Amino acid sequence: MALDEQAKRDFKVVGTRVIRPDGLDKVTGKAAYGADISAPGMLHGRILRSPHAHARIVSINTAAAQALPGVKAIVTSADLATPEDAGYADIAVNCLAKGKVLYDGHAVAAVAATAKSIAKQAIRLIEVVYEELPHVTDVDVAMRPDAPVVLSGRALENVPEGMSENVTMRCAFGHGDLEVGFAKADRIVERSFKTAATHQGYIEPQACLASLGNDGRGEVWCCTQGQYMVRANCAAVLGVEESQLRITASEIGGGFGGKTSTFIEPVALALSRKSGRPVKIVMSRSEVLRATGPTISTSMDVKIGMTKAGRITAARAELRYSGGAYPNETVDMGAQAAFAAYDLEAVETIGWNAMTNRPMEIPYRAPGAPTAIYAVESVVDELSQELGLDPLDVRLMNAARKGTLSSYGPTFNEIGLVATLEAAKAHPHYSAPLGPNQGRGLSCGFWFNFGGNTCVSLNINDDGTVGVVEGNPDIGGSRASISMMAAEELGVPYDKVGTVIADTSSLGFNDITDGSRVTFAVGLATIKAARAAKDEMCRRAAKLWGIDEGAVNWQDGAVVPAGPNAGTHPPMTLAEIAAVASNTGGPIAGHHEVNADGAGVSFGVHLVDTEVDPETGATKILRYTVFQDAGKAVHPDYVEGQMQGGAVQGIGWALNEEYIYGEDGRLQNPIFLDYRIPVASDLPEIETVILEIPNPGHPYGVRGVGETPIVPPLAAISNAVSRAAGVRMTELPMSPPRLLKAMTG
Repeated sequence: MALDEQAKRDFKVVGTRVIRPDGLDKVTGKAAYGADISAPGMLHGRILRSPHAHARIVSINTAAAQALPGVKAIVTSADLATPEDAGYADIAVNCLAKGKVLYDGHAVAAVAATAKSIAKQAIRLIEVVYEELPHVTDVDVAMRPDAPVVLSGRALENVPEGMSENVTMRCAFGHGDLEVGFAKADRIVERSFKTAATHQGYIEPQACLASLGNDGRGEVWCCTQGQYMVRANCAAVLGVEESQLRITASEIGGGFGGKTSTFIEPVALALSRKSGRPVKIVMSRSEVLRATGPTISTSMDVKIGMTKAGRITAARAELRYSGGAYPNETVDMGAQAAFAAYDLEAVETIGWNAMTNRPMEIPYRAPGAPTAIYAVESVVDELSQELGLDPLDVRLMNAARKGTLSSYGPTFNEIGLVATLEAAKAHPHYSAPLGPNQGRGLSCGFWFNFGGNTCVSLNINDDGTVGVVEGNPDIGGSRASISMMAAEELGVPYDKVGTVIADTSSLGFNDITDGSRVTFAVGLATIKAARAAKDEMCRRAAKLWGIDEGAVNWQDGAVVPAGPNAGTHPPMTLAEIAAVASNTGGPIAGHHEVNADGAGVSFGVHLVDTEVDPETGATKILRYTVFQDAGKAVHPDYVEGQMQGGAVQGIGWALNEEYIYGEDGRLQNPIFLDYRIPVASDLPEIETVILEIPNPGHPYGVRGVGETPIVPPLAAISNAVSRAAGVRMTELPMSPPRLLKAMTG
């Protein structure tokens, strides 16, 4: 569909603020989350975790624990398979350490018992002898040739010789002549930045209930962002066929990328196989923070040249990301995103990933992008400040637009960056006066957005209602948006459509819920499935009327004759067709599967005002406004919620949240009392401005919206604080002690 057709379409359901289908169950406590599931005769699982950052496992003695009454099974890595695939092998040894432990909190053994108290007691009875090894938790130290080695032989071919064995990948993007570009600059700023690892901070800890028989057939109920991913991981780690496992996703109490891997499900299955009974495991908050996916910690260098007029002449960044104890490729996305907002003649980004003795890094909402863009946008702001230029005008002058050759390779199609910048400049927030010790910051943000493998079934029920079956856990309102798009396409009221999430045995494969893919990709498949169902209903009506199939059209939820020559048959509604379906060929359904592309990149701009207390270094967020291109906001309430949620998480990342490791390599703040996420009293009202520049890759113009909102806050807040405090901040979080030290010299 052409862009002008998308823009002119008169949507009746899409774009409205319908009631969310899961709301009543959630507010009344009826919704079933991971820890709410139980089974007759189930056992309670508990995991023993390493107290060391890096140590060789000399021996594990489980005899005393096994003798404890009520203990039904104990497993170690010996009870898991050894997958040939390196990725699955890493998941296996992360679930239960094999040979050595790689970080504080690494799982070593697990117990299943008839009561939680017995399982807890049994864990204390397991005797593990460790031989401590040197450890490294800082990415710069880890990259030194003489650094303690986390794992050997994991470097990709693109890593130059002579590097530390902890360095696992290198990537590079860019174009143009940097030397020539920097020579044109009137001012060059070069800065180094560091950011701490932060956790996704979901309220619901990982939880699962698993059952696996000796015949290899098993079931798992768990909170996850992708049940098909859980099936694949569990099958590989347990050494069973994927078809033998059935995974059901529960309601999810937050994920933000943190539930895109498996930590406890294979362990619960192994305990179940050994005990012959269902096993339930629920992680504690301390376990979540010590042993599940924080995002990367970083060290970054950025150099940008600019003319007196504000034109960027050249830009270079070098990013060093810690991926925890295993290789990952998050730095690749960070390096691609770093300068994506700008139209540059000369640009280069180099990225390095290095292993450290930290938990396995897991995506956190636009993985890699927030930190890279924080460093870049900080330098752009500093240049604007030094040259006496309006920071928003500078970004408008250099903004990427349709036809821009991006810093990472592709040429952009329709994008909304300029529109978001112009909206920010026109907004009252940008011109509002500031008081003493106050500063205003802004930042652009970018995310790729994904499509991916998607499968949808749409059924026309005989009572005229519509059932949609899709395979992605709903972590951001997708059940509502999918139902809305189905209703829009079929021309029926929203309340006539219901969307459910299938288990892995009920629908074809679906990629995980990540990358802002679901509303785009599942929506695309739903529209195509609805069109298939409409085509079938047209055929049924034509059969009843005794006319050619081509002589009927679908219009406003009904089949109508295509013209006078097709007869004077009254419109036949979806409900009327469904009521006689058994007499015209049987049930009516539409199905579509696709590896969707054309997701369309996403841009946003954040404005924030802060006030810094010069005596304590404490920062207060005074005002916050988010501008973002949604392509088409299917359900504006959910879009606004995503925009506000990303801003809130970014506030925490910028001001307070960080993983703090001691010299012993142990995490010092593994509870929310010490790992401080924002609460309501820390936040202002967050205003949102939705822009809609249709994505040509989607029939309704939809773009993903969930990732982009967490990208700009780090830089926007840092820029505001730096201006308010009168000193340029280069390390996150900007906690009161750190900020006070910078201000007092």
